[in-house]
Amino acid sequence: QVQLVESGGGLVQAGGSLSLSCATSGRTFSPDIMGWFRQVPGKDREFVAAISWPGSSPYYADSVKGRFTCSRDNAKTTAYLQMNSLKPEDTAVYYCAAGRFGPINYVTVAHPGSYGYWGQGTQVTVSS
Repeated sequence: QVQLVESGGGLVQAGGSLSLSCATSGRTFSPDIMGWFRQVPGKDREFVAAISWPGSSPYYADSVKGRFTCSRDNAKTTAYLQMNSLKPEDTAVYYCAAGRFGPINYVTVAHPGSYGYWGQGTQVTVSS
């Protein structure tokens, strides 16, 4: 069984930085895509960023482009999300996701239904 274990998150002031990591555990699993989503109460889960192979160009939502950096280690088992210049509207529960894909493009990586595995979520709170 594959599990995604997230770490990081917490409380930070606006303009600050936080870093999230997501490690896969369980049976040998090298997902095609590892992604990050976020959700606030009463709203749908929102795509944040995703990356396929290490060194490939990540995908980003427009709302985080230029502020967040998504990366993946060479073993392809851990993904990272470096969040800079955080804003109060970035406050949410952040989820890591992983999966095997068919076509890889922005539409597919941004859709939650494309992922078969999810982390437990970690709270990020940005105070104004």
